[in-house]
Amino acid sequence: GNQAVVSTQSTGAYINQKKLQNHTRQLQHHSANLQKQSEQWLKLLDSFNEALKEIGDVSNWAKSLESEMTKISHTLAYAYKGEKRSALTASETNGRDTTSGLA
Repeated sequence: GNQAVVSTQSTGAYINQKKLQNHTRQLQHHSANLQKQSEQWLKLLDSFNEALKEIGDVSNWAKSLESEMTKISHTLAYAYKGEKRSALTASETNGRDTTSGLA
């Protein structure tokens, strides 16, 4: 009687050990897949962060370029107004002074 009980318990323990080994293998497999997936996500996140940095760099460059173009535009407008004033002053001076200083 006792041998039959021990034999049944041994068989049950053996079956449980095999089930546990199978579950352990599945867990190792799933863990390896999770690790691979996590590595892929990290690479994707790094790429995304780099793209955001590049967008920021382009945005800063564009703002800087816009500022420089505004400065150039204002400088050209100021120079044009100064040139226009000089031309008017010169024509007024030429018109008045054509006879001055002549005997």
